[in-house]
Amino acid sequence: MNILFYLVPKSEVMYLFDDYSLRQALEKMEYHRYSSVPIINHAGNYIGTLTEGDILWELKQRGSLSLREAEEIPIRKFPRKRDNQPVNVNCNIEDLVMTSMNQNFVPVIDDNGIFIGIVTRKSIIEYCYNHYKSLE
Repeated sequence: MNILFYLVPKSEVMYLFDDYSLRQALEKMEYHRYSSVPIINHAGNYIGTLTEGDILWELKQRGSLSLREAEEIPIRKFPRKRDNQPVNVNCNIEDLVMTSMNQNFVPVIDDNGIFIGIVTRKSIIEYCYNHYKSLE
C-alpha cells in the first residue's frame, strides 16, 4: 500500500520555519489551534516538531516574558522534548502504523530529507479500521 494515498501535502500543512520567533510560532499555533507542528528549514528539510509543552517549559525556564521579548527568541534554540519521527515516502504501511503509535501525525520526507507532508493518526486509524472490516 502506497502511503501517498494518506498524505496531507506540505501545501495544506501548517508548519513553522526554524528561524521563526517564539511569538510567530505562538500566533500561528493559536490561529490554527494545533498543539504540535512540524518545523522545517528554508531548504525544506524536516527539523523536528514544536509542541505546546516545549513552549511552556521554555517559558517556565525563562521566568517572565513579554510578547516583545518573544519576538527575539528563535524557535530553533528551543529544547524539544521529543520530535515526531519522520518516515520516508517509500516506507510501507506497517512502518507508518508503528511510527504513529506515539505521535499524532507522522512527517513524511523524500529521499533527500525534504519535508513533503504529513500523515495524520486519524487517517492511519481509519485505514486500520477499514482493513479490519474487510477481513470480516
